[in-house]
Amino acid sequence: MLEKEQILLIIYFTVIILFFLVFGIIFFIAFQRRKNKLLLDKLKAEQRFEDEIFKSRIEIQEQALKNVSWELHDNIGQLLSTAVMQINIMGTSLEKEALDSLQDVRKLVGDSLQEIRNLSKTLNNEVIHNIGLEKSIRVELDRFEKLRFLKTNLFIHGEEVHINPKDEIILYRIIQEFFSNTIKHAEAAHLSVVLEYTPHALIIKVEDDGVGFDMKSVQANSGLLNMKSRAALVKADFNYSSSLGKGVSITLSYPLKK
Repeated sequence: MLEKEQILLIIYFTVIILFFLVFGIIFFIAFQRRKNKLLLDKLKAEQRFEDEIFKSRIEIQEQALKNVSWELHDNIGQLLSTAVMQINIMGTSLEKEALDSLQDVRKLVGDSLQEIRNLSKTLNNEVIHNIGLEKSIRVELDRFEKLRFLKTNLFIHGEEVHINPKDEIILYRIIQEFFSNTIKHAEAAHLSVVLEYTPHALIIKVEDDGVGFDMKSVQANSGLLNMKSRAALVKADFNYSSSLGKGVSITLSYPLKK
């Protein structure tokens, strides 16, 4: 009888120990899940905060670019237009030898006026909204060709799909940032842009044939980091590649929303 009571007592304590052990494991798992959820919420909050800061910065930049665009178009453009008018008036009272020289000046001022107008278009997001991504890229490439910066190509595959205007601006600014880096640093002779519309994404590839850089020894510069941050805002995958003497290329995969 005593042995039976001892066995029951042992079973009783074993059950109690197992109960507390299981309870402890469940409590630990619940605690870890709660802790992980709090950490995840904190990371998401920090990411949202950073996104809002970046969006605000982009909005400020866009407003600044718009103001510069207005200044170029309204003020400087108006001054150049007035200069062309004055040159035309002067041309009516000059002899042929002087008139030929004056026509050269008129052409120079006229070309400058057209360049100012084209530049103002690429800076104003409202213009980009109106003419669309493809035409905005083409206007910028044509400007490079006219200024003899480099040779350009634009290839479009697939049927054009409507893109959220706000996303369109960000995509264009990424491409424009690449253009700027190419003109300033790449020493390139050719610049190529490919837009490929697939059922699920718009694939954008931009590349130059400039000096490039060694990806193993050179960290991403501020321009590339800025492009990557902008791409993240529109949920686009961003990749870049480069090697010395073989130029730089970026690839954007922007998901198309049905």
